[in-house]
Formats: sequence, C-alpha cells, structure tokens
Amino acid sequence: MIVVDSNVLAYLYLPGEYTPAAEALLERDAEWAAPVLWRSELRNILAGYMRRKSLTFDQACSLQNEAERLLTGMEFEVDSSAVLELVKGSDCSAYDCEFIALAIKLRTKLVTMDKKLLRAFPRHTVALTA
Repeated sequence: MIVVDSNVLAYLYLPGEYTPAAEALLERDAEWAAPVLWRSELRNILAGYMRRKSLTFDQACSLQNEAERLLTGMEFEVDSSAVLELVKGSDCSAYDCEFIALAIKLRTKLVTMDKKLLRAFPRHTVALTA
C-alpha cells in the first residue's frame, strides 16, 4: 500500500510526461490510498483542464468517477493535530501535510512529484520517477 498525491492520480488519468510512470506504479502496487481531500484537489485539476478546453464536462466527470472507483475503500480522514504538527515543522501547506500525515498513519510512503514535500519529508516520501 502507498499513499498517492493528487498529482499522481492526475498523471494516471491525464496523458502527459509522467503518465507512463504513474501506470507503472499502479502495476507495481495497485493498493493506493489518499486522504479524502484528494477528491477536491483532482476536481480542481480537472476544472483547469475544462477551462482550457482540454476536457469536456463529460470527460472530466468520467475521469473523476474512474479515480473514485480506484480509491474506493482507500480514502481516509486524518487527524487535524497531526497535520498541524507537520505544518509547524515545515513550509508545506496543510493540504500537502494531509498526505504526509496519512502516510505516517498507514506506515507507508507518499508517492509524489512535489519537490517541496520531497525535501521537507524525505523519510515519508518517494518521487514518482525514482
């Protein structure tokens, strides 16, 4: 089991430079987890694609639904004090620290391409392209 950043989910469903790495990750470890926050973050990414006319509304809804199916049963609430403790010791956002808090809670790693998270929490993160 691994915790995945919302961007890793986006790489899986939106073709781009890191799509092959996200697909290979899913083949290696299909048990992906994320804090409930991932839903809003992916919706925001999809909204950007819709505004740029790169996705239709129906395509965006379909991708969100597919991602939700992938993470069924693997979405978790995180403890606010744990998140704020991580924020206190870093310059990362509370949003990003939710993913770190979940990785710590589940005793696994967060897979991300976020350089700030990789620098701030090297014991709890691994780069998607590592």
